[in-house]
Amino acid sequence: MTGVVERIHRRRPADPGGFNRKLIAPMILGSVLNPINSSMLAVALIPIGMAFHAAPAQTAWLVSALYLATAVGQPVIGRLVDSHGPRLLYLTGTALVGVAGLMGVFAPNLGMLIVSRVLLGFGTSAAYPASMYLLRTESDRTGMKSPSGILAALSISNQVIAVIGPTLGGLLIGAGGWHLIFAINVPLSASCLVLGARRLPRRARLGKETGPAQRADVLGMILFAGMLTALMLFLMNPGLDQWYLLVIAAVVGAGFAWRELRCVQPFIDLRVLRGNAPLLATYGRQLLTATTSYAFLYGFTPWLEEGRSLSASGAGLVLLPMSAAAIVVTAATGRRTEVRGKLLVGALVQIIGCAALLLLDASSPIWLLALLGAVIGIPQGLNGLANQNALYAQADPARMGSSAGLLRTFMYLGALLASAANAAFYKHGATTGGLHDLSRLLLVVAAMFLIATVADRSLSRIGRAADSADGRTPDDLDDLDDRSENDARPVRR
Repeated sequence: MTGVVERIHRRRPADPGGFNRKLIAPMILGSVLNPINSSMLAVALIPIGMAFHAAPAQTAWLVSALYLATAVGQPVIGRLVDSHGPRLLYLTGTALVGVAGLMGVFAPNLGMLIVSRVLLGFGTSAAYPASMYLLRTESDRTGMKSPSGILAALSISNQVIAVIGPTLGGLLIGAGGWHLIFAINVPLSASCLVLGARRLPRRARLGKETGPAQRADVLGMILFAGMLTALMLFLMNPGLDQWYLLVIAAVVGAGFAWRELRCVQPFIDLRVLRGNAPLLATYGRQLLTATTSYAFLYGFTPWLEEGRSLSASGAGLVLLPMSAAAIVVTAATGRRTEVRGKLLVGALVQIIGCAALLLLDASSPIWLLALLGAVIGIPQGLNGLANQNALYAQADPARMGSSAGLLRTFMYLGALLASAANAAFYKHGATTGGLHDLSRLLLVVAAMFLIATVADRSLSRIGRAADSADGRTPDDLDDLDDRSENDARPVRR
């Protein structure tokens, strides 16, 4: 990550041909708030369950609550960023993270802890669409149409936090209990507020028109949240006696789609997808890869503590090779804008890793567990950045905040599906049998991801110009974005 950031920093901030390096620190720090809260919680689920005498199916709502909130918050804040610019939304969101951290520290019961996770979800929803918006405004200002180095730095930073998160969470739990994984949000929030207030531009707009003020689509929010909640309630406790929940989810979902396609200022702008099949495919791949990666994180880690009898800090150390591998892969491939090859390799290795879970039991040696983590880290380093690069090329520049927020929404939907799967398979604890059942489901999801990648021929065109033999680098990739800027329509792939 240091090499990527240093290359970016060599450009002077006052130079109209270079990216404003003052934006990098608040962008990166804000973007890691969500992954650090996700990764630390993975090692805290067992201790929290013991503290509140809660079963795994109950503590799974600590995961689901955050991602329900982010699934709702991302598109809302993405739309607000498009309308009002990134500064206000970034500062408000990061301030809410500090409030949620304090609430978690003093939570007297599991219910209040879940509420704090909801607030964390909303608070951490601001930085990513704000960062993508800033990338686009800087791209317009400098003429650097593909800031792949900065995209790689953002992705690598998130992978670094994935390294730090589980280990840091385990160390904090060992030092002072699970409360400390919430307390760390207070200094992180304060740092974001200081950097954001000092460095983010007061005015950052795409184009000459600021557009009308956004109205809150309250009905759309209610329908979307109702659809997800009904679906989650069924998936976390599936059974024939719960069939009505699926009916509710389907009916409410249909009403949500009807509403959003007819609303002038929708909660989720489904029109982003209209006529842009490649972008829709990218969202689908994001959903599938997030389901696999989060199910592994929240399924494998509790099994290490309960099924393999490791401590929270020990489980965090076992996960180090996973994220270390992801960092190495992202650093090695991050500046190349080509995506199809990355996704194909990531899909195949993902299948291998999911299948290897079937080989584990309570006596599996530590080296094998660490090796499996390293294997899983490879697709985590490839797939997320590839999908992000694909979105940057495919989305309408005028709706970049909305499109980026929707990409994160699909990622969080995958996390919700993963949380539901873990709750369903770990009804009686994180057992080896439950882990094997989870791995069979993940094999199906990983196979679907491979099929979706092979079938999408449009992926082969992304990055072709940048990687050709004419000497241009990814930072000179102008044609992908100029086409959409000239006709104000999504790029057709």
